[in-house]
Amino acid sequence: MILRQRVKAQGIFLCLAALLTIIFFSRAFALDKKESRGLSHYIMGLLYDKRGDSDSAVKEYRKALQADYKNPVIHFKLASSYIDQNAVDKAIEELKIASGLDPEAIEPHAVLSVLYATIDKTDESNREYEIALKNASKIQPENINIYKSLGSLYLAQKNYKAAQEIYKLLIKLKPADAEAHFYLATLYDELKNRKSAIEELKITLQLSSDYGDALNYLGYLYVDEGRNLDQAEAMIKKALKLEPDNGAYIDSLGWFYFKKGRIKEAIAELEKAASLVDDPVIYEHLGDAHMKNQDKDKARINWQKSLQLSPSQEEVKKKLQALMENEAKNRIP
Repeated sequence: MILRQRVKAQGIFLCLAALLTIIFFSRAFALDKKESRGLSHYIMGLLYDKRGDSDSAVKEYRKALQADYKNPVIHFKLASSYIDQNAVDKAIEELKIASGLDPEAIEPHAVLSVLYATIDKTDESNREYEIALKNASKIQPENINIYKSLGSLYLAQKNYKAAQEIYKLLIKLKPADAEAHFYLATLYDELKNRKSAIEELKITLQLSSDYGDALNYLGYLYVDEGRNLDQAEAMIKKALKLEPDNGAYIDSLGWFYFKKGRIKEAIAELEKAASLVDDPVIYEHLGDAHMKNQDKDKARINWQKSLQLSPSQEEVKKKLQALMENEAKNRIP
C-alpha cells in the first residue's frame, strides 16, 4: 500500500504469524494407521526427524511411500525433511502431491506459500496462501483472524471486490472489531468512495479512540479535503503522541501545515518524514511545499524522486512538465 492510504506498508508476509496460527488451528492431518503398510518406516522417519537426522528421515519416508504412496501425510513429512536439507525444489514437489491427495488440507498450501516466497515466486505464494486461508475458513468459519489475513491478501492483490466481501463478512461476524472497519475504510478510499471511507473511520474511532492509524488516516483525509482542519490537527497530533517517529503521521502533519499556509513548518515536517520513509507521496508533498516557497530546484528534485519511486503518477508528471516549460520560457531571450 502506498503512503497516501495512511496505512503502514503491508507486504503479504505481514500475515506470516497469522499463517502459523492457522496451521495450529487446522484440522488433524493424521496418518491412517489401518491402511498404511509403511507405518514402521514412517515411525522411523519421525524418530530420525526428532534427532535432526534428515538424511535418514528422507530414506525412511521414501520407503513408507513405496508401501503407501497415496498417503498425503507421508509426502508432507518428506517435504519437511527436504526443507531441513534446504532442498526447496524437492520439498515443493512433495507438497504439491500432498495437497493434491488432500485438497482440503491447510498445511501443504501454507508451507508452499512460504517456500514460494523464499524463491521470489510471489504469484504462486499468494495463490497457495489464499487456498490455505480458504480451507481454514471452512474448518473454523467463525475464526475472524483467518478472514483478516484473507482480506489483507486481497487488498495486496488489489482484488477489491473480494476484499470488500471479506471485510463485510468480518463486520457481520464481529461488528465491534475496529480493525475490520479500518480496513474497510482503506478499501473504500481505494475505490474513490471517500464518504464511506470517512464513515468507517469514524466507526473505527468510536470503537477504539486510540487507534493511531485511524486517527491519522481520518485527519489526513480532512486535511486533503480542506475541511475540519482543527479536528484534523488534533487527531494527527494524537496519533503522533502514540508513535512520534511514524513517517506517515509526520507527513500528515506537514501536509496540514501546507494547507494552512505555514510553509516553513510544512517543509520542516515533510523533510523529517522523508528522512524516515522513502515514499513517493512524501516527496510529492515536499516538492509542492518547496514550489510554494519559490524554491523551484528543490521542488523539481523532490518531484523527480517521487516519480523514481512510482513512475505512473500523472499529477506529478504534470507538475514537472509545467515547471520545465516555465523554465524554458524564462530562458528564451
